[in-house]
Amino acid sequence: MMTEADDTVVFIPAWNEEGNLPAVLDELALELPGIDVLVIDDGSTDATADIALDRGATVVSFEENRGLRAGIAAGYEEAHARGYNYCGRVDADGQHPVAELRRLLALVRSDSCDVAIGSRFAVDEAYGDDRYRPSRSRRFGIGLLQGAMRVRLGRRFHDPTSGMFAVNADAMVVLAAPYVSGAPEVEALLRLKEAGLRVEEVAVDMRARTGGESKLQGMKAVKLVTTVIGTLLFFEVLRRRRS
Repeated sequence: MMTEADDTVVFIPAWNEEGNLPAVLDELALELPGIDVLVIDDGSTDATADIALDRGATVVSFEENRGLRAGIAAGYEEAHARGYNYCGRVDADGQHPVAELRRLLALVRSDSCDVAIGSRFAVDEAYGDDRYRPSRSRRFGIGLLQGAMRVRLGRRFHDPTSGMFAVNADAMVVLAAPYVSGAPEVEALLRLKEAGLRVEEVAVDMRARTGGESKLQGMKAVKLVTTVIGTLLFFEVLRRRRS
């Protein structure tokens, strides 16, 4: 009988993450013992690939940096090609607690949904609205993103740029195709809706990033909001051009 450790893989897109990756891999080993781990090394020039190999992960390395959207597509493509029934994704910066990913995987494994996405901003009985307090400028950017998602998806989506996913084999196929926009997580939601798959947004705790800057600050916030709204409006045009 196939066990959870046999039929599930967690992938991590990583670019020059030698400082953050060890803790993420160690947490995966602790919280999901025996689970297969795949690191998509996006052309790193540091020891990212060596660290992943030393800790028992499978590594797929790009010869040069290709960007997050290529890393995401490759992660799902590899998971599907290797025959896994379930796949999780966490980022390499340490924001995503693996205990929360375990909850998402359990929902998908129970067939409650095809895709479970961890949300910093969703609220339920266990997770109130006081666990994450963004600044006023971040709240404005988040509000714009949520409004645009409601119009395009026909439902409220609290955290459209979340990178914490758990998916089944049907969703892997949908998410493995190359991304054509600069907002791959949002494009993923559009694809999943088009495919008629069941997507559940789940309230989770996330940690502060261990390095780098938030995407929702200053001009980065303006660029992100513009990119997301452009993806929502022009996804079909972008896809036709790519094909």
